Amino acid sequence: METINAGLERELRDYVARPDEHARLRGIFERASPLMQEIAHHLIYGRKAEVDRLTRQALDEDYSPNVILDDGLIAGMAVVGIKFRDNLIFVPEVLIAARAMKAGLAHVEPILSASGIEPSGTVIMGTVKGDLHDIGKNLCIMMLRGAGFIVHDLGVDTKPEQFIEAVQRHQAPVVGMSALLTTTMPNMGRTIKAFEAAGLRSAIRFMVGGAAVTREFAAEIDADGYGKDAIACVELAKELTARSRRKL
Repeated sequence: METINAGLERELRDYVARPDEHARLRGIFERASPLMQEIAHHLIYGRKAEVDRLTRQALDEDYSPNVILDDGLIAGMAVVGIKFRDNLIFVPEVLIAARAMKAGLAHVEPILSASGIEPSGTVIMGTVKGDLHDIGKNLCIMMLRGAGFIVHDLGVDTKPEQFIEAVQRHQAPVVGMSALLTTTMPNMGRTIKAFEAAGLRSAIRFMVGGAAVTREFAAEIDADGYGKDAIACVELAKELTARSRRKL
């Protein structure tokens, strides 16, 4: 078990308040090597050049791409997601951290692709019709891709028929919908009903999220799951993908 570096220790102590999240992240950082801890810490602060350099160093030192992803890049981004959710940082800080993560992923993803590792699954993501907000959705997409999912991003203001067309084209079993506004949330339910009308509902698993969305609302519109943040989104996508495979 490694000693957690002072920077990450401070992040856990000052910013990760929920006991379950604190315990999970502490466990990851305690098992992570000092180099992985450095990657995570620099990513939290958006230090793109350092994340780029350290990721290359880790590959040169024969760290596996999956270890770099899980213990460095994704672990660091998980802290960013928590701080953003809890209004401890805001959109500019998230975007800076996201650029740092992309710098690391640029070295890791080609190796994973070339190795022929089976992807975790395929997910269609989009912000629903009438809503132009995408920061939370983009954070989820980054975390999903880091976790090995193929993600097709439909962007914002996505109409039901666009979701349907993307599912058919990419043979995706999971759809993620985001909405920030209470006025656009009903379009999540309308999208699910459009899949029902097209005879596709039984084959698709829907996950929903966004600032105004609740678990109760997700149940009300017959969604298959609710993700409160980017961390939950990844776990939910894994669960829904496994459920879809069992059904097949």
